[in-house]
Amino acid sequence: MGRFAPTPSGDLHLGSLYTAVASYLDARSHKGRWLLRIEDVDQPREVAGSAAGILRTLEAFGFVWDGGIVRQRDRSELYAGALQSLRERNLTFECSCSRMQLEDESRYPGTCRARPSVSGVPTATRLRVEPGRILFSDRIQGTYRQDVAAAVGDVILKRRDQVFAYLLAVVVDDAAQGVTHIVRGADLLDNTPRQIYLQQLLGLPQPAYAHVPVLTEPDDAKLAKSRRSVRLDQGEVLPQLLAVFAMLGLEVPPALAGATVADAWEWATQRFDIEQVPKRLNVRVTY
Repeated sequence: MGRFAPTPSGDLHLGSLYTAVASYLDARSHKGRWLLRIEDVDQPREVAGSAAGILRTLEAFGFVWDGGIVRQRDRSELYAGALQSLRERNLTFECSCSRMQLEDESRYPGTCRARPSVSGVPTATRLRVEPGRILFSDRIQGTYRQDVAAAVGDVILKRRDQVFAYLLAVVVDDAAQGVTHIVRGADLLDNTPRQIYLQQLLGLPQPAYAHVPVLTEPDDAKLAKSRRSVRLDQGEVLPQLLAVFAMLGLEVPPALAGATVADAWEWATQRFDIEQVPKRLNVRVTY
């Protein structure tokens, strides 16, 4: 079972489409289910109307998801329960450090591990991360390893403003929804060991991961939402969809340019092989 989990902070762009198509084809080519989750746990960052716009774009490009749409804003009780289970095992601590205090640190230095360094101020809840290497085999990028403690230190699970962190929400949601295969951008590759570390502490299953290259501008800058945006014009859907198929390693025949969107999806589903996706961290967009 796969999933696509966009953040409603703006319209979908070409990079988002690329990731969604990869996830969709991976699930459908194995006759699996594909879920849609709106990751709006960070409500202060949400752009009004963005979620509705994302759904319209996905529908215009022919995506069909299974079941209802899950929204993180409705799942706070699940996150609170997971956090409480960690607290009861003394695996968390309260941290009073602000971003400004830590801006010169490459990793969290453990300042508040014993107690908050400043009293009477809002605190974040951090996970006690112990030294040890997390290793997993990515279906595209191969073997990846990271000592989470050395790389980032004690990670935040609930922010000072009492918003649950993405790390906790995504781990809890993937397990609760029964997601078994995650396909997403390589910009999240280094975040994956942190998720696996938390999965292990919570006794949750580890999905199979595949990180597709991040699409970049010709100057190697990451695609911005203000550039190369996905248009809702039906006349542009098929050409962009076929271009994404090609970037995922499919050899698109010229005759497919005259197909319907449904036929294009059927063609790609029958031929998609994740082994053919470029094994790089980024791919330049040149068209």
